[in-house]
Amino acid sequence: MSGDRVGLAALTAEIVDCRRCPRLVAWREEVARVKRAAFADQEYWGRPAPGFGDPDARILVLGLAPAAHGANRTGRIFTGDRSGDWLFASMWRCGLANQPTSIALDDGLELRGAYVLAAVRCAPPANKPSPAERDTCFPYAERELRLLRDVDTIVCLGSFAWDAALRLRAALGDPAPRPRPRFGHGAELLGERFALVGCYHPSQQNTFTGRLTEPMIDAVFLRARELAGMGAP
Repeated sequence: MSGDRVGLAALTAEIVDCRRCPRLVAWREEVARVKRAAFADQEYWGRPAPGFGDPDARILVLGLAPAAHGANRTGRIFTGDRSGDWLFASMWRCGLANQPTSIALDDGLELRGAYVLAAVRCAPPANKPSPAERDTCFPYAERELRLLRDVDTIVCLGSFAWDAALRLRAALGDPAPRPRPRFGHGAELLGERFALVGCYHPSQQNTFTGRLTEPMIDAVFLRARELAGMGAP
């Protein structure tokens, strides 16, 4: 099989135009208007951040939400912020990206066998979407995953993404066992359709404190390659 490129393009256009959550719309647009001083001369995206990557991906990387001055500024998930610096550098080391940096939409970044998206597509205040906002955005991820027909391994960046991935699995016919598996770095859940691998989120809170190191995140992506049958980079 291969990914539905036409369907993905149509879904991307629909996501970018979404205004279903008034609080998130107000926040993302306020941030885009006020801006951070370091980016005062830049035009912010200020809209939902769609998924990005290889339509024929075997590995899906699932995050929480766009950063206010990262994807909400640049228009591409995990682009233009410290979390993205860590994420794409690791994906490059593990053979899933053509370069280690992600700074702008036109920087030439391409993913190989991987696709990245966020469970919530708009930057939320304090990086905390409400349950209602989470649930409103969920169908986008479900539809996107159905269009990414080759994905069989999901790397979950943090507990929010782990919970979202469990819901996605169940929606696509691969429910989690009971008791509900708990998130942890390196945690794994195998299934008939999807395997999950947990990874601490590459936020500054984790990377600056040493809770997440380069060898730790690399080990997750190398394991994801193994589970997806991609072999060594």
